[in-house]
Amino acid sequence: MIDWILLFIAVAVTMAGFFWRKSAVKKLQAEAKPSKRQRRPKTFATLTIVIGAYLFATRVLNLIFGVPAKDELTVNLFAERVELLGLNLSTTIVYTWLAMAVLIIAALVLRLTVIRRMKDRPEGVQNVLEAAVEAVVNYVHSKAHGMGEGFSAYIFTIAAFLIMCAVLELFGFHTPAADITMTFALAFMTFVLINVYGIRRKGLKGRVKALASPSPAILPIRLITDLALPVSMSARLFGNMLGGMIVIDLIYDSLGNYAVGIPSMFGLYFNVFHPLIQAFIFVTLTLTFINEATE
Repeated sequence: MIDWILLFIAVAVTMAGFFWRKSAVKKLQAEAKPSKRQRRPKTFATLTIVIGAYLFATRVLNLIFGVPAKDELTVNLFAERVELLGLNLSTTIVYTWLAMAVLIIAALVLRLTVIRRMKDRPEGVQNVLEAAVEAVVNYVHSKAHGMGEGFSAYIFTIAAFLIMCAVLELFGFHTPAADITMTFALAFMTFVLINVYGIRRKGLKGRVKALASPSPAILPIRLITDLALPVSMSARLFGNMLGGMIVIDLIYDSLGNYAVGIPSMFGLYFNVFHPLIQAFIFVTLTLTFINEATE
């Protein structure tokens, strides 16, 4: 009974806001240059419509589906496992394959359509592609001097993969970056590249000498610091990505049927802006540590 009463109230609020806004629009049209104060009724009326529509939608969901049961929120360091083609795989591997497939298909489409028809004066998609590649190349050169175009391609690939992980989360999939094994794999690649480029530039003796600078007494500390690097980088990326996912799950669980529109607003940050920041930080740390090993 209470739900039906609230439903009728929501309809009344929405209709009142609609007629209020209609009246406010007519008054504004009568003014040559309406002031900011004269526009306020239209804004408040629009807000009233939004609130009424929100209450209406939540009451309808409550009447159709009832009050959702409260589930226990559990968090695991490792992803769930599924049976796929007779193989027992973690969902991280499945979603990683999905992200890789999307990126490979996108690369093939661009190769067959845009890249083979590139013009001296870029336009459309070519313009976006060239701007993205140029931005990555310039950023790599500013943070790690003289690393070559091949390294820029690697950084671009890592950034594209982390962004695709964020896109998967937008569609309700479990982001691979919220699995400690995936983030450790990315961090371990950075650890390997640090030492490979360091030895290539300075030689093995020069690399050891750099670790022992300015005094051989700090060599053990530098070795421990370098060995802890993949752990710290993977834990940072994992913690931030998992934290965002937990916040969204908590919002859905706490709001129940009231989770209409509100989680989407938070999702713009935790599923879009926040993962982009984490991808940028991971790439920046990779470039910083490699530059430190090679300078």
